Amino acid sequence: MIDHFSKSDEDTGRRNMDDASHQFPVDPISLDALDQAVGRATDALLKLQKPDGHWVFELEADCTIPAEYILLRQHLAEPDDLELERKIGVYLRRIQGEHGGWPLFHGGALDVSATVKAYFALKMIGDSPDAPHMKRAREALLARGGAGACNVFTRFLLAFYGVVTWKAVPEMPVQIMLLPRWFPVHLDKISYWARTVIVPLLVLRALKPLARNPRGVTIDELFLDDPKKLRGIHKSGHQKEPWASFFFALDKVLQVVEPHFPKATRRKAIDKAVAFVDERLNGEDGLGAIFPAMANSVMMYDVLGYPEDHPNRAIARKSVEKLLVIKDEEAYCQPCLSPVWDTALASHALFEAKTPEADQAALDGLKWLKPLQVLDVVGDWAVQRPDVRPGGWAFQYNNAHYPDLDDTAVVAMAMDRARHHNGAAEVYDEAISRAEEWVVGLQSKNGGWAAFDADNTYHYLNNIPFADHGALLDPPTVDVAARCVSMLAQLGEKDSPRMKAAIAYLEREQEQDGSWFGRWGVNYVYGTWSALCALNAAGVDSKGPVVRKAVDWLLKIQNPDGGWGEDCDSYKLDYKGYEPHASSSSQTAWALLGLMAAGETDHPAVARGIAWLQANQDERGVWPEDHYTGGGFPRVFYLRYHGYSKFFPLWAMARYRNLKRSNTRQVAFGM
Repeated sequence: MIDHFSKSDEDTGRRNMDDASHQFPVDPISLDALDQAVGRATDALLKLQKPDGHWVFELEADCTIPAEYILLRQHLAEPDDLELERKIGVYLRRIQGEHGGWPLFHGGALDVSATVKAYFALKMIGDSPDAPHMKRAREALLARGGAGACNVFTRFLLAFYGVVTWKAVPEMPVQIMLLPRWFPVHLDKISYWARTVIVPLLVLRALKPLARNPRGVTIDELFLDDPKKLRGIHKSGHQKEPWASFFFALDKVLQVVEPHFPKATRRKAIDKAVAFVDERLNGEDGLGAIFPAMANSVMMYDVLGYPEDHPNRAIARKSVEKLLVIKDEEAYCQPCLSPVWDTALASHALFEAKTPEADQAALDGLKWLKPLQVLDVVGDWAVQRPDVRPGGWAFQYNNAHYPDLDDTAVVAMAMDRARHHNGAAEVYDEAISRAEEWVVGLQSKNGGWAAFDADNTYHYLNNIPFADHGALLDPPTVDVAARCVSMLAQLGEKDSPRMKAAIAYLEREQEQDGSWFGRWGVNYVYGTWSALCALNAAGVDSKGPVVRKAVDWLLKIQNPDGGWGEDCDSYKLDYKGYEPHASSSSQTAWALLGLMAAGETDHPAVARGIAWLQANQDERGVWPEDHYTGGGFPRVFYLRYHGYSKFFPLWAMARYRNLKRSNTRQVAFGM
């Protein structure tokens, strides 16, 4: 563990607290005024509910997804949609950074790969390289080494377009599909998202298609040297010896010998890859229900000669269109959709709001969720846990092969809350029981839980050249483990061996400064909130050292304005401690919910945080939030959940009000 809070940080934290006390006098929060703020936020959330009971909010990533969407259409030479291109162009130009390039998150540093893709897409739709915004991007990129410094996924795209040769892309023989499970490199040993992205990509790597590119656009001007001479890829900061040298040397060997592999074996491997995709095609929701896998599946079918009206290719292509967000003046493509996550979290917030209308809306949301539970499909998770019955929920509308533990725990906790409402006592018993059974069955050996699989801890695989993103695996993480502990504890389990193992895992993972790393949300604020909720639900002493250290950390990093904020740069490999960042509504809500779970409802810092939420609520009843507070892949891919600023602050304010009016300060739920 790294000591993430130095003496100087501690001094700064004390000054921040002093400043916060000065800016926000510790006056009692008016519960009547808080009622009004909660009411406005509740009304705003109710207005956004769909007629069938669910919520789904925009899920925004960086420029790469809309840029890749444009380039996918040109790869396939699809008919022009100039109005859609115009709107995506407006979006891409708007999010260009002041540094001239494109960042991975709002206000972030220039990212080479993102900038290459955005520039390529804008040039593809007609932006002149001499236009001021294009010139700024090109100059900024060249000053940072040019497009040759891009990542593996970008090199694949550039190879498709013939900008670079296939020698610039790591070798990935499609024969990987035929390897036995005991082999050190096997699809079962990597994460679900990597699996669904890689399988069609193996076919593309073997057949090396060339994008049709009817407009003939290239981007050679982004390279310092001849792009055709680009070779290999540099090791990433996360890649360690001796594994990195071994795998990079193996890649050089494979580059030479792969063309000589038997054609019959290649054909057999391609057939197996296609069968994998066919089985998991997932209808209009797409392979893995994530854009990269969906786009790769379309290109795979295309290179194999499937006509546009072939059912599999047509449905794969249609799935991509469902990710578009098209507004009056701009448009972009989402990486995936988040209706189950949004609906479950919105339901929790509304149960906290405690009005008849809010309760009914939450129950309607759970009614929509109930039939989405995966009870009949044995997904890829069963490779590690073949004796476990399915019972989880996926993140998206449909992704039956890949339910996740986080969504499942959050849905089950919301349904457990619903059981206390009149008429709902037995409606959810079976759904909760099956969810609990599946969650218990997916606990990893170290006591924690991962997002989609159990014991996906083959860390040496992050050293292969393809894994320059460092996100090839799905190991247990604190935030997901905490959610599973919260669920089990809320359902009444406290002192079982598996709960003791899970609590021990959380305690081991606590950083020296008292915080916890947040894999799926930014970052230590998210992880610390998650862990504190779990420890409270499990009955861990709030006055014990584990909880006290976490509380002290949250208090130290509170901003002078009363809120909390944390930047996506906290995922950097050389992170040495919390760095102040502007307050955001979702992170402020997480900190408050964590502090209340730790028994600190009456602490002045909590009142200041609530005051910050009240002061920053807009006339619509919600909170403006441009910050990216969701995690995709640390250091590589971040998410802006547009729903977070609509339900988390409501949740925090309503809980504060409820606890202040109760005879106890004890949070009674898992989250």
